[in-house]
Amino acid sequence: MLGQGAVVLFISDGLDRDAADGLEKEIERLHMSCRRLIWLNPLLRYDRYEPKSLGAQALLPHVDDFRSIHNLESLDQLAKVLTDPAPQTGHRARPALEAAQ
Repeated sequence: MLGQGAVVLFISDGLDRDAADGLEKEIERLHMSCRRLIWLNPLLRYDRYEPKSLGAQALLPHVDDFRSIHNLESLDQLAKVLTDPAPQTGHRARPALEAAQ
């Protein structure tokens, strides 16, 4: 059980080896248990990244922010986002999913 107001950093490339059975239910449960769920994906460094795997498609609708995490600059950007008292995320999950389709 997460403490009230927790910010969860979910780090994954989103590539799955199976059908991602149960993943959507679990990520939805995690999202409802925290104030903010941020998915950090090292594959976002590629301009042509598309969330084609079943796992990525299951995750995206349930995250608040979808960000790259692959170098020091991306870590610096994450630090700024996490210290902002009124977060204004620039990489919302739904637009990222819609843009990839």
